[in-house]
Amino acid sequence: MPASAGHGSKNSRRSFARKSVRFFHMELIASDCHPLTIGRTIGDFPIGNIALSAHQRRAVGSAALGVHSHAWLAADEVALLAAGEGGSLLDASGEKIAWRLDGAGNAIAARESFLICYPWDFLRANEAWVGSLQENITNGEVHQMAVIEGLIHVGEGTRILPGVFIEGNVVIGRNCKIGPNCYIRGNTSIGDDCHIGQSVEIKNTIVLDRSSIGHLSYVGDSVLGQGVNFGAGTTTSNLRHDGSNHRSTVAGELIDTGRRKFGAIIGDGVHTGINTSIYPGRKMWPGTTTLPGAIVRSDIHSGA
Repeated sequence: MPASAGHGSKNSRRSFARKSVRFFHMELIASDCHPLTIGRTIGDFPIGNIALSAHQRRAVGSAALGVHSHAWLAADEVALLAAGEGGSLLDASGEKIAWRLDGAGNAIAARESFLICYPWDFLRANEAWVGSLQENITNGEVHQMAVIEGLIHVGEGTRILPGVFIEGNVVIGRNCKIGPNCYIRGNTSIGDDCHIGQSVEIKNTIVLDRSSIGHLSYVGDSVLGQGVNFGAGTTTSNLRHDGSNHRSTVAGELIDTGRRKFGAIIGDGVHTGINTSIYPGRKMWPGTTTLPGAIVRSDIHSGA
């Protein structure tokens, strides 16, 4: 029978929840998605400029939702649970890690689902959603000298200036200024009130509202929070010389991201000095900064 990961100690939550958080799930171990979930829930995080919780509501309509864990108990543990008083199972420290429930509803299986446990999982969700766009929706202004090779969603008040080349599917919010002469590759989503400067290249990246990427910058396979300002010439590296998967530190543990291309995870309000270079898989906590010419070799936490 499935165990519930809704309560219990931190360790028991980790052992179950990392196996049970499905695409667009919104609660479990949000700290493992830091710094992106500092100040917001997972459900508030936007994919293609739409909150994950809204994606979930669209997928299932008015159905009542619950979390079905795919963390399974061994046969002897099931027997213990069935025989125990109160219908619950405790670990050695007395924490409740599994229990029986009555009146479970029908399961609703997503056509495509995957885990959201770590910050880079937002990229995978964005790739899936933006990559599946079916039509162009252009409510802003696209200059005749811009080149679009893909499907785009462009919000009201947004201006795409001359020399912009969009290759692949891209979502751009309201009141943005894109270009001139920049290169945006799929599957990228850019929030509202953003500025993408001259000669910037962005590839497979999430940029949240009110962020600015200064001229001559490169941002690839990355996630930028709200109100981020990348100084001119800021570069995110996204590929190891040996071609191996990138690893990133979460809660003191080095985790294989499963991604050969992986840039940076940038929290809200981060500012970088001009010509900052960021190693692959590095994270910057909200409100942190770099000096001009800085090389970010390790995660930068608040107060560092």
